[in-house]
Amino acid sequence: MRTISHPVHRIAAVCVLAIGCLAPAATIAADAAMNIAMEDQFGTSCATAAWRGDVVVLVYAERLGAEAALALGRRLHLQFHPTAAQAEAEAWATQPVVGLAHWPASVPVPDVRVTPVASLTEVPRALRPVARARMRKDSPHVPVWLDFEGSLERMFGIIPGEANVVVLDTAGRVRSVLSGNFTEQEYNQFVGLLDQLRLAARPELRVAAEPGSSTQR
Repeated sequence: MRTISHPVHRIAAVCVLAIGCLAPAATIAADAAMNIAMEDQFGTSCATAAWRGDVVVLVYAERLGAEAALALGRRLHLQFHPTAAQAEAEAWATQPVVGLAHWPASVPVPDVRVTPVASLTEVPRALRPVARARMRKDSPHVPVWLDFEGSLERMFGIIPGEANVVVLDTAGRVRSVLSGNFTEQEYNQFVGLLDQLRLAARPELRVAAEPGSSTQR
């Protein structure tokens, strides 16, 4: 598993996964919330800003890495939404997220939005409707974001033939950019990172972390 090098601050738990790096073309301000937007195979406009309050995991790849990205995305979705294993196909992507220990009952538990993204920069504009139709046939129920413009590659880089991953925390800030195959230890560390990001959104922890905040005892 490689950590793709970029200017945002990464959480230390992810840095131990690095076995290589790739420098992307774009610069991203550290700790800045961002919105990544594109359409899916149904022509629906999608944006990560709609999922503020949840952890977002974009799993993207070009054609040669599609199978690896599909396998990783499926595993992560089932990790955090285990009831999807028994759900009907049309309900697979909408299963409830697993809870967090000691989470306030009155506060919604942050979800983990594992989202597949197909990097389709090689598809000519005239053939994009054909690519959409093919993706609808291959994935009639689970939305797949279609990155015809290469947005993720420009912002974060891409390793051809492998699954590439971008993680946004509940505030929309980039917390990890990875590529490659997870060992079991790395996968477990990554799952732990995602839960850490969920827990960091707990109300009293978020208030305490804000500059100048104080609590009354």
